[in-house]
Amino acid sequence: MSRLRRLLSGALAGALATLCGMAAGHLVAALLTPSSSPVLAVGSTVIDLTPTPLKEYAVREFGTKDKAILVGSVMAVTLLVAAVAGVLARRWFAAGAGLLLVLVALAGAAALSRPLATASHVVPSLAAAVVGLTALALMIRPPGAIVLLRRLDPRDTGSPVGGDESGVDAADTDRVSSDTTDTTPGSGPRASRRVVLLTSGLVAVAAAAMGFAGEKVIAFRTRIGNVTLPPVADPLPPLPEGLEGRFSGISDFQTSTGSFYRVDTNLTIPVVPVDDWKLTIDGDVDESFSLTFEELAAMPLIERDITMTCVSNEVGGRYIGAARWIGVRLTDLLDRAGVGSGADQVLSTATDGFTISTPLEVVRDGRDAMVAIGMNGEPLPAEHGFPARLITPGIYGFVGATKWLTRLTLTTYAEESAYWTDRDWATDAPIKISSRIDTPKPLASLKKGRTVIGGVAWAQHVGVGRVEVRIDGGDWQEAELGPDAGIDYWRQWFLPWDASSGSHMLAVRATGLDDEVQTAARMTPFPEGSSGIQEIVVNVE
Repeated sequence: MSRLRRLLSGALAGALATLCGMAAGHLVAALLTPSSSPVLAVGSTVIDLTPTPLKEYAVREFGTKDKAILVGSVMAVTLLVAAVAGVLARRWFAAGAGLLLVLVALAGAAALSRPLATASHVVPSLAAAVVGLTALALMIRPPGAIVLLRRLDPRDTGSPVGGDESGVDAADTDRVSSDTTDTTPGSGPRASRRVVLLTSGLVAVAAAAMGFAGEKVIAFRTRIGNVTLPPVADPLPPLPEGLEGRFSGISDFQTSTGSFYRVDTNLTIPVVPVDDWKLTIDGDVDESFSLTFEELAAMPLIERDITMTCVSNEVGGRYIGAARWIGVRLTDLLDRAGVGSGADQVLSTATDGFTISTPLEVVRDGRDAMVAIGMNGEPLPAEHGFPARLITPGIYGFVGATKWLTRLTLTTYAEESAYWTDRDWATDAPIKISSRIDTPKPLASLKKGRTVIGGVAWAQHVGVGRVEVRIDGGDWQEAELGPDAGIDYWRQWFLPWDASSGSHMLAVRATGLDDEVQTAARMTPFPEGSSGIQEIVVNVE
């Protein structure tokens, strides 16, 4: 076997063995705690350690695919190191196995470093180590596979166990050619190309099967099941018909649950059995208490139309959605607990230990902050926070929209800091008034003549008063607004336009009911949300 072939064979063995180990670890984690999966644990740790500018770059450039790219990057680096381990293992098995164990140890340490981690979080990494090293041994030194193959097919020319230095028994010398047997001095018994291919194929199939099974188990465990929302004590009338029925391209007045944006730090959706879940209110309160899901749902429920915006949303971005939420007023829960005089924040905690800080004065100023259990008439989907999440209209999600909520602690900013506060994001982050052009799209090619410019605008907890469009740097022209669903909900808008041939610059701005005009000053999302005027170029033929 040529040197290059030996290197490639070793690299393939190391990569396949590691994939098999990772798949085994993922399957075990799916049965225990999905976030303890070796790859996901390392990925989550990478997210925590990534500098804020780099995080913002990833969200801006890759959007909702940022998690898949991160996991893919972690796997690529891991497999590269695993390939080196496989090459080492061909010459010195202990060295290659040791390098793989280092990878597993890093994954185990990452799993144990997660908030609320227990000793069980290291079990998937241990499973990955056992399965991965076993697979590596079978592919690098597979005497068992050779014996089995020979029993199945006497024609095989593989090397038997206990041969000489080249791995070839003297009695079989006349049957073994240098083309099918590795004769690397000191390498110990080696298998024929036939055995290597067979063993590698079996390892690859095992890896694929375990990985697939792990994903299916997680999907099964995160399904909502038979959860029925009780009647709402304070329901809303049906939403009016939006402009999307009249003008193609304008965002739907109500964002469908499946289309609603998702931006969070979770690489996998937490598994939260509703029967075991409870919400605890504690800290600086007169009386701490806990509620089961059934008890929470039995409280008076409100229904509110609220637009949510992610702080990572760039000017003209898509990280915004409008939905009808069902839940319990946050003030009802706080009043029941009796808030102490010293608290200035509500520290909300997710089931995985993730925390968010919300200014107490914001949730007590009369806005419809709630612990939501329903979205668009159905129970919250798992990806949006089932069984319950925090919704605070008028402020960005990173300070008021904790998903998979399990605890509300009344405390002070001096005593406790949350995940994003520790990363120098703002503590009080009202959503900035903004607007977006949905149609036409940037760089679109249009036909000359009558068309429509349209989109959405928002001024959460203030309300949109008017929207204006500017064409080619001319005067601002007032657009016509769509239906109104309240100050916490976005407004659709449109402006008829007689488009002439050539290239045109379109811009939009909104004005709130308080007469605040959307600023033209450009600001990046960090640390308190983006600002500026969206401008796009279109071509008219």
